[in-house]
Amino acid sequence: MNMQPPSRFSANSTQMPVAFDRHEMSQILSVYGRMVAAGEWRDYGISNLRDMAVFSIFRRTAEHPIYRVEKDPRLRSRQGMYSVVGMDGRILKRGHDLRTVLRVLERKLIRSVDLD
Repeated sequence: MNMQPPSRFSANSTQMPVAFDRHEMSQILSVYGRMVAAGEWRDYGISNLRDMAVFSIFRRTAEHPIYRVEKDPRLRSRQGMYSVVGMDGRILKRGHDLRTVLRVLERKLIRSVDLD
């Protein structure tokens, strides 16, 4: 029996990080651009991690993100791989369709521009 020592590089360590594709980024940046134009948001950050991709939205540059749009492919067959998470860690919306999930952020735009 030929026993090989465990490799330093497992199958998980050579895996490419999860990222948003061009179509997903277009949808996210569309909502982001409208909120910037409304003066609500000022900055963003993108993290491509091994198990998920995160688009963080900031009101000011040196703050914690007020919202995070997350893509977690492990949840594809369950609740859906897209989610919007609030500043306090609550999941505001989760689903299989990114456009539907982003609607929770568009409702914030309607409230912030509401004229009395």
